[in-house]
Amino acid sequence: MSELKKYHQKGMLEAGCDEAGRGCLAGPVVAAAVILPPRFDHPLLNDSKKLSEKHRELLRPIIEEKALAWAVGIVSEREIDEINILNASFLAMHRAIDQLKERPELLLIDGNRFKAYPEIKHACIIKGDSIYRSIAAASILAKTHRDEIMETLHAKYEVYAWKKNKGYPTADHREAIRSHGACEHHRMSFTLLPEQLVLNF
Repeated sequence: MSELKKYHQKGMLEAGCDEAGRGCLAGPVVAAAVILPPRFDHPLLNDSKKLSEKHRELLRPIIEEKALAWAVGIVSEREIDEINILNASFLAMHRAIDQLKERPELLLIDGNRFKAYPEIKHACIIKGDSIYRSIAAASILAKTHRDEIMETLHAKYEVYAWKKNKGYPTADHREAIRSHGACEHHRMSFTLLPEQLVLNF
């Protein structure tokens, strides 16, 4: 049985929302919105960052099958460069909410900031993915869907080892950028290499 809370406000149809890929150097930012049935439970359900890849992949189809509604929103690298990563994260969540087949009465947002969605109340909850089941479920869907995108991109850009690092700023990823340069999927508004900080100072 999950120790996470079932709801934030009893009697409300709540959608948990979370994003993945905010700190990456490459690839899109992906958000998910999930409305769980009141009795949904799974012993492994938790913040996606606390789960192994195996457990995330196990939970994904269960969440997608059992949820009353779920959806994923994607914001591309170029959009991130145009509007910045914070706004891109909000936009990804909005795009996910747009696609929900059920309209929630309350949005539970992981984090401390959010751009209000039209005509739906929201609550920002710091570390909400380790507090509420619906946000944890959203974190799992956002992470697994984004990982899938990065593994697909890896086939064309194997030099960056995205299948392994998923676009995060690991030492091997940065070394590949240093050796081969950036590609079309890198976020050019980000500091791709530490030495750029010196150059831009």
